[in-house]
Amino acid sequence: MNQEPSTLYAKLLGETASITWKELEPFFAKGALLWVDPALDLIAAAEAVASDEGEKVAAWLADDKLAKLSESRALDLFERDPQLWAVVVSPWILIQERAAE
Repeated sequence: MNQEPSTLYAKLLGETASITWKELEPFFAKGALLWVDPALDLIAAAEAVASDEGEKVAAWLADDKLAKLSESRALDLFERDPQLWAVVVSPWILIQERAAE
């Protein structure tokens, strides 16, 4: 079995960056943010969205592991201002809270 990351995975990994909530607020206003549960690999989720892996994405949506960012979560992020990871998979920006170091 091939354990090498896919070219898309490597590309998305290279495009992932640390970002603050303040920088993401305009995209929340446009409805363009997807929250990725910390239990999921942010890059694997972005790869599934980019590759149109409908069954995998639908299962995550059903389990609330991937979701359009809710107002309550946005308020929590605004109040706490944690460090976030973000990667763009147009038209979405997938975000995930960075693990505490």
